[in-house]
Amino acid sequence: MSAIAAYRALLRIVGPAYILVAFLGRIPLAMSQLGVLVLVSSSTGRYGVGGAAAGILAISNAVGSPLFGSLSDRIGQRPVVLVQSLAGAAGLAGIVAVTHPDASQAVIFALASLTGFVMPQVGPLARVRWRPITRDTGDQRRLVDAAFSYEGAADEASFVLGPATIGVLAIVAEPAGALLAAAVLLAVFGSWFAVHPTSALVGRRADSGAARGSEPLWTGVFLVHVLAQVCIGMIFGSVQTGTTVLATAEGQAGLAGLIHAVLGIGSVIAGLAVTGLPERVLYATRMAVAALGLLVLSAPLLLVDSLPSLIGVIALLGFAVAPYMISNFALAGILVPVHRVSAAMTMLAGATGIGYAVGAALAGRLADANGHTAAFGVTVAAAGLAVVIALTSNRALRQAVPVDQGY
Repeated sequence: MSAIAAYRALLRIVGPAYILVAFLGRIPLAMSQLGVLVLVSSSTGRYGVGGAAAGILAISNAVGSPLFGSLSDRIGQRPVVLVQSLAGAAGLAGIVAVTHPDASQAVIFALASLTGFVMPQVGPLARVRWRPITRDTGDQRRLVDAAFSYEGAADEASFVLGPATIGVLAIVAEPAGALLAAAVLLAVFGSWFAVHPTSALVGRRADSGAARGSEPLWTGVFLVHVLAQVCIGMIFGSVQTGTTVLATAEGQAGLAGLIHAVLGIGSVIAGLAVTGLPERVLYATRMAVAALGLLVLSAPLLLVDSLPSLIGVIALLGFAVAPYMISNFALAGILVPVHRVSAAMTMLAGATGIGYAVGAALAGRLADANGHTAAFGVTVAAAGLAVVIALTSNRALRQAVPVDQGY
């Protein structure tokens, strides 16, 4: 089955409405961090407060997502994601309500923490649904490959479209209007994703899996995937920081977000193309090759000294990002117990968020003393660590026995 035929088959199975809902449902999370940063910074006049609020939201989401993922494994996605979507939307609206020039920082931080904690990770949860969705098809492996490739591309597209939407709405409707728009999107499409008929498939899957025992989630193999996502998160955070430092130094600070978005464009293209790889190319092999690609394509960042050269390097680097993440998520999805898949997917997403925070913080500190090149040094180091992890674990990943998924 060709890649195009696989995508057509997936669209035929679930219908275009589900694809649209699952994509738009993940946009609010991508909007929330920058939306809070812009709103709080502009209202209080202090970028430090805005950055802290955005960081608290991101870290709280990284902590809360695996907990709600585990709960989804036990009782199904429908009730969990529905409550998360409505609570997250209320939280975003609440941040708008309490943010003003004389607002208490403690109140803003507390609400940002609660909001981040409850917001759903629609992308990872959507990945969980594809195996039961395709269980009655004749070529499930190929379709799941295509589904995970699409999900990787969709995540990257959301990380491009979400901040861009905030930027446009902040101009048209003020920062408060932009964050309220994210709240509405989450309430509508997050809830729709929660109650979509495909959520019932995951509910039945969780029930049947729970009856088979209590296989551990935290194995050596799963730890490899968590560390791999920390690495990719560090790459995201350090690239964004280094880009911001260089753009600011050249008097074009406003372009930092758009330049960083170029990383997502290449990643989307590569993500959609991954499904064209033959099945004999194992996920462990794909992961190792993609990690090497991250290292090779990130190394020129140490030489960039202008925005045009930076754009060129970032555009190429994006082509290694999605293949790495797709291979990691897909491999984790077949190696963890069926009744722990939601927890696993959301935990990997949380690890990415933690890596982002670490990468951004470390790159920012180094950039204060040595400029953008030092920040990009964190990017290259993270890519090198990804190579070490992929190569040292390759044999174990290739020999790991897939867990019976029950369909």
